[in-house]
Parts: sequence; structure tokens; C-alpha cells
Amino acid sequence: MMRQILILAALGLAAAATAAPAEDRPFAWPRGAQAAVSLAYDDAAPSQLDHAIPTLDRYGLKGSFYLTLSNDTVAKRLPEWRAAAANGHELANHTLFHQCSRSVPGHEWVTADDDLDTTRVGQLAAQIRLANTMLHAIDGRTERTFTVPCGDLKAGGEFYLPAVRAEFVAIKSGSGAVAPDMRTLDPYAVPVATPSNVTGEQLIAIVREAAAKGTMANFTFHGVGGDHLAVSAEAHAELVRYLAEHRDTYWTDTFLNLMTYVKQEQARLRAVR
Repeated sequence: MMRQILILAALGLAAAATAAPAEDRPFAWPRGAQAAVSLAYDDAAPSQLDHAIPTLDRYGLKGSFYLTLSNDTVAKRLPEWRAAAANGHELANHTLFHQCSRSVPGHEWVTADDDLDTTRVGQLAAQIRLANTMLHAIDGRTERTFTVPCGDLKAGGEFYLPAVRAEFVAIKSGSGAVAPDMRTLDPYAVPVATPSNVTGEQLIAIVREAAAKGTMANFTFHGVGGDHLAVSAEAHAELVRYLAEHRDTYWTDTFLNLMTYVKQEQARLRAVR
């Protein structure tokens, strides 16, 4: 009788472990990596072509470039963007015109033509879909990710991401450099940091934090060695070199590739019974 009780108890424990919710099961990165790192760049700034992409290429890492399609740099340097895509970098959606909410404190620079407060959700959604079409014309790809300009989530006073969510694999719309938990991360509200005027060591400290937590560090740079909200080319290169030298620890890839894996791993954890 005691033996039967012990067997039943063991089976009960096994069943309980198997039925543990997804948030209690370990999230694993490929090839034993401790963390993932997304190096992304907003607004199609010229310095990204001049400094960021050459540095990434030098160390064999891939980045994600969120193009504002109306930016002159897209039209004037289109062959360079196309070459970057052919070399494995991601060209991603940052809208046609980079509309932001003028009513937000500090956004006095937003013009009337680009004010999200007076832009209807349907109008913005149509523009975002057109941006995807334009990106397809540049690189021939069909899967995209999106970063919310200025972090502003409303158009005409209404949340607009539900109208375009289905167009994207993932969306950066949260705030914070390091994801707290990959198992419960919402792929359509991924936190991101926008560093400027920081040192390479400060950037490296962020990826070390991600490794300690086993999660993901998301950077969105703007200017690199020039332009607006800039980090120095030296600080950027220091981070990229560190990641290249620690490939066993950090999986550095495009946001599209990283989030495709994250969604698959989250689905696998939910399916385990």
C-alpha cells in the first residue's frame, strides 16, 4: 500500500510540474546564449549609413533600421539602404512622416502637418501600410517590425496600434532597455531604450544586465557620430565590438529574427503539458 501511495504521489508531482504555467517554465535562447541584443536605429539618419552600418559590418553583426520613408536620406541614398538589406540588415517601419503628438510636453517642435493629435487612426494606419509597401519595393521582403515614433500611442485621441498590429511580427512601444521576463513579454509592447550622449561602458552595462536576467536588451539609436540624439561613433563601436567578442553570451541579431524566435519559444512553452 505504501509503495502505491509513493507511486501516486510521484505521478502527481510529475503532472503538476508538466502542467506548470508558461510563466514558470524556463525560457531558453538558441545555442546556450544568456541574452539577446537588438541594435536598432531610427529615422534613417545619414550617420547610420556613414558610421553604424560600417561598424556592424566590420564585426559581422546585424542591425534593424527603422526608416521614416519621407526622409531625404532614403531617396538620396536608396542604393545604400538596399545594399544594407541585401547584407542581412533589417529595414523596418517607422511610418511615412514620423508623426508625433504636439500636446505631449516637450513636443513643441511637432508641426501642424505632423501632429498625431489631429491625425485620424484610419489615416495613419493607411500610411503605415503604405510604408510597408515601399519597404517591400526596396528589399523585396514581406515580414516587418514597427517602432512607434516618439512613443506616442494615440492618433486623434485613440490608440492606433490595434489597427496595424496584424501587419507586423512585433512592435517596440514600451520604455526600458531590458525586458524583465521573456516568458510574459508582449511582442507588441516591447520595451526599448533610446540612448544618447552615453559611453560605451554604459551601453555594455545594459547588455550585462540582460545577461544576468536571461532576457533581452533593446537599443534604438538615432545619430551615431553625428545627427540628432547622437551617441559617439566610438561608444557605439565599443558596444558592437564587445558583443562580437562575446557571441557565446549574447545573440545579437535583427529585431525581426529575435522576435520571431521569441514568439515561437513562447508558443512552445504554452504548448507544454
